[in-house]
Amino acid sequence: MLTNPVVVSVLVMTVLCLLKLNVILSLIVAGLVGGGLAGMPIDETMSTLIGGMGGNAETALSYILLGALAAAVQKTGVAMILAKKIASWVKGKGMILVGIIAFISMFSQNLIPVHIAFIPILIPPLIGVMNRLKIDRRAVACALTFGLKAPYVAIPAGFGLIFHNIIRDEMIANGMEVATPMIWRVMWIPGLGMLLGLLVAIFFTYRKDREYSPLQESNLGIQDDAIAEMAATTEDVKMTGVHYASLVGAGAALVIQLLTDSLPLGAMVGLGIMLVFRAIKWEDIDELIQSGIGMMGFVAFVMLVASGYGEVIRETGGVDLLVDTASGMMGGSQLIAAIIMVLVGLVVTMGIGTSFGTIPILAAIYVPLASATGFSPMATIALIGTAAALGDAGSPASDSTLGPTAGLNIDGQHDHIWDTCVPTFLHFNIPIMIFGIIAALIF
Repeated sequence: MLTNPVVVSVLVMTVLCLLKLNVILSLIVAGLVGGGLAGMPIDETMSTLIGGMGGNAETALSYILLGALAAAVQKTGVAMILAKKIASWVKGKGMILVGIIAFISMFSQNLIPVHIAFIPILIPPLIGVMNRLKIDRRAVACALTFGLKAPYVAIPAGFGLIFHNIIRDEMIANGMEVATPMIWRVMWIPGLGMLLGLLVAIFFTYRKDREYSPLQESNLGIQDDAIAEMAATTEDVKMTGVHYASLVGAGAALVIQLLTDSLPLGAMVGLGIMLVFRAIKWEDIDELIQSGIGMMGFVAFVMLVASGYGEVIRETGGVDLLVDTASGMMGGSQLIAAIIMVLVGLVVTMGIGTSFGTIPILAAIYVPLASATGFSPMATIALIGTAAALGDAGSPASDSTLGPTAGLNIDGQHDHIWDTCVPTFLHFNIPIMIFGIIAALIF
C-alpha cells in the first residue's frame, strides 16, 4: 500500500505543505510524483493536471468576483458597522465572539446557503476586535470550518440536503437502495464528533490569549487602526444611503445566487447595483477587482490546481489498486474493515480536497466492499458520509480551510497550514473518523 501512487502522492503533498512550501507548488509536485509512480510520462501528467483545472473554473471565478464584492462592501463602511454591532454584543468576552462566528457560519450551509461567501465580508473588519481581545485565530478557524462543515454533514437542508442526496443517488447507482431520511439518522453521529472537537478547540486547546501585531493597512487598503478602534467602541454609527445601497447590493447577490445557482452572476449583479446607486464609484472598479484578486485570488488558483491534481489522481489508477489492497487486509472483521475503509477515504479526500466531489468515487468503492463485509445500508451510509466529510477539514486544497484563511490572514499573521489545516484536522477529522466508525458498527 505504501508504494501506491495515490498514497505516496498525498503523503508528498502533506509533507511539503507542512514544510511550508506553497500549496499550489505542493499540489503540482505531488501530482508529478503520483503520475510518475503510475508510469505516466511527465508531459502527459502535466497535460492531465492542466486539463483537469477546468473542473473548478466557475468556482475560481466566483471567488475572484466575491472578493471584489467584499472589497466594495468594505469600502462603503457597512461591514465596519456590522463589526461594531457584533463587538458590542460580545462585551469584551472573546469566546462569545468565537461562538457568534460559529453560529453565523452554520447559517451559511443550511438557512442561507452561501458557503464561504460571507467570510471576506464579515471576518476582516473583526480582525482588529479579535486582536484587542487577544483571541487565538486558530480557535476562529475551527469555528468557521465547523460551521462550514458540520451542518451539511448532519442536517438535511441547504447544502446538507445536496450532500445527503448525492450519497443516496450514488449508493443507489452502485446497487444499494437507500432513502434520504435514512442519511441524517446516521450522520448526526459524526456531526456530534465535530461538535465535541469544536468545544475542545475553543475551551481548552486555544483558550489562552495570543498576541498579534497591531493591525496596520491591509491588502484592502481600508482596514487600519482607526477602523479597528471604531469597531470596538460603543459609539453609534448612523447608516447612510451608501450603506443601504451596499446592503441591497449584497442582498441582491445572495438572491441571484439562490435563484440561478450562479455565484459569479450574483456577484456581478451586486456590484452593478452598488455602482448604479453610487455606493461605489466607476473609477474605483479597477481597485476593487485588484482587491478581490488580492483577497481571494490565491484561493481561486488553489482550487484550480486542486481540480487538476484530482484528475491526475484518478488517471493513475491508484485508487482501484488501493481498494484491492485494502480489501485483502480486512480479514472478515467489520471493525478492521471500517477502520481501513475510513483511512482509504481519508487518503482520497485529503488529496482531492472536496467532500461532495469524492462521493461518486467513494460509493463505487465502498458499496461492494461494505456488502461483502456484511455492513447494513445504514452502516454503509456512515462509512461513505464519514469518508467524504474528511475532505473538507484539514485538507490544504479545501475551500472550507482556504476560506477561513483568506479572512483571517488579511494582515499576514495567520498561516494556512499550521493555523488552519492542522488545527481543523486534529479537532474535526479525528473525531469524525472515530464517531463514523462507531456509527458503522452500531448500525
